[in-house]
Amino acid sequence: ERCRRNAKPFEYAFLLDALKDEQSQGITIDSARCFFKTKKRNYIIIDAPGHIEFLKNMVTGASRAEAALLVIDAKEGVQENSRRHGYMLSMLGIKQIAVLVNKMDLADYAEKRFNVIVKEYTKFLKKIAIEPMAFIPVSGMQGDSIAKNMKAMPSYKGDTVLQVLDRFQTEKLPEDKPFRMPVQAVYKFTKDGDDRRCVAGTIDSGTLRVGDPVIFYPSGKKSKVKSIERFNQDNPQSLTAGYAAAFTLAEQIYVTRGELACVEGERKPEVTTRLKVNLFWLNKKPLTRKKQYLLKIGSMKVKVRLKEVVNVIDASNLNNSSKNQIERHDVAECILETDKVISFDKVAHFAHTSRFVIIDNFEISGGGIIQEGLKDKQSTLREKVLLRNYKWESSVLTAANRAKKYNQRSALILITGEKDSSKKELAKQVEKKLFDDAKFVYFLGIGNVLYGVDADIKSLKHDPKKNRAEHLRRLAEVSHILLDTGVILIVTATCLEQEDLEIIKTSIDPDLIETLWVGEDKTTDIICDLHLTDTGDVNSAANIVIDMLATQGIIFKAW
Repeated sequence: ERCRRNAKPFEYAFLLDALKDEQSQGITIDSARCFFKTKKRNYIIIDAPGHIEFLKNMVTGASRAEAALLVIDAKEGVQENSRRHGYMLSMLGIKQIAVLVNKMDLADYAEKRFNVIVKEYTKFLKKIAIEPMAFIPVSGMQGDSIAKNMKAMPSYKGDTVLQVLDRFQTEKLPEDKPFRMPVQAVYKFTKDGDDRRCVAGTIDSGTLRVGDPVIFYPSGKKSKVKSIERFNQDNPQSLTAGYAAAFTLAEQIYVTRGELACVEGERKPEVTTRLKVNLFWLNKKPLTRKKQYLLKIGSMKVKVRLKEVVNVIDASNLNNSSKNQIERHDVAECILETDKVISFDKVAHFAHTSRFVIIDNFEISGGGIIQEGLKDKQSTLREKVLLRNYKWESSVLTAANRAKKYNQRSALILITGEKDSSKKELAKQVEKKLFDDAKFVYFLGIGNVLYGVDADIKSLKHDPKKNRAEHLRRLAEVSHILLDTGVILIVTATCLEQEDLEIIKTSIDPDLIETLWVGEDKTTDIICDLHLTDTGDVNSAANIVIDMLATQGIIFKAW
């Protein structure tokens, strides 16, 4: 009807290209979905744009597909974008592909033209380990080879598009893989005596059963599944991949959004801050080492920086080049570093939990797959912390119980600066003000640890750097125990560096740490949450700190 009103010939493409600009310009701009069924099964077609300007939309559509029909214009032949799209499909892990050589009517249904395209594109696809199920000559305008055989090209004896679709295999749910469930939220019920605390998310792979010992990564905390909960249904004894799930724990532990729930005894996920990845970049501004971005994987979102560009791959010809940054539409192998530890799987083990996106200024600007996790400076220490968390004996009182009782949440307030700055005076004033307001608070000077817990290494003439790392590790462990009581712990230390902070963050959840620098000039590379340049009036400075604690939700009542 619309074609008749606009004096245009009918095109099947208009069924999916519904935007006015798409129909007037004859291009696909945004992804669209269409539903149909055959005798074999139901289908969803995701029509993704091919033009390079809309590559982001193409990736968005393709990332949700189990198989792909890759379309090449018979008249134009294999273009740069044809190769780019093939490479993108390979990166996304889509192996079921059929190539449609479209607009054969514009090429006079020439068999020679079809064979040239088949030969050229097959050669390219071999380089990226893709073997297409079929090459099909079609005419979308005339409907040739879509559902019926192409009479205008009798030499082609292969399947129609519909027949190839029915040959595709439906992707099986990965029930036989290790259990993985990114934690979306933790819900606490209170009405009518209901005291359940449910860990909720969608199961990516594997099976979860009542009684299973579950470990949450990257924290390494462990408990057992007490029950599996379903809304308005009887509670099942097990759930498998693809289901939204909620379960309660036999022993209450503090679990947060972003952790990856796994079952003990199955393959462990990778846990690190350094990632070797393959990524594609879609933002107009290049990905550089100078800027900080956000990385989202599963339900976790962390700050990330580009540390090294290993090589940049021209997706249209697979040539490698050396660059210091990644430009729009580049595909690159590079090293990323997150500001806190994350958990994931290598793409070789499980593609779904290896996929990530990078966000710049609230916009998805790139994405990719993790090839492997690399060791970072805290890898050895992290193994000890994971064991500590695994063996940790939890109280019947949870962090939420303590937070409600004390009207605060536990936090480590780390105050650093030059030796002659007023760190300790400020720390003690903050402690007094919080105590006078009935808060559960404690000041811990670094000397209290050095000459007590650290007495055995204080007098040893070992490598000063190793001694310092061990001092900080022990300080972090003492702090971890105190934080578990629900206290606001205030610690002072001289001239802490970012490397020192990373050691502390390995033992303590970074979300529980607030870092302050006291003094006019910050003389180390530490990244602070608050820089107090003027502490001449310690009382006023203490009020600034307390206002920050209220803003951060550490104390529940503004001072």
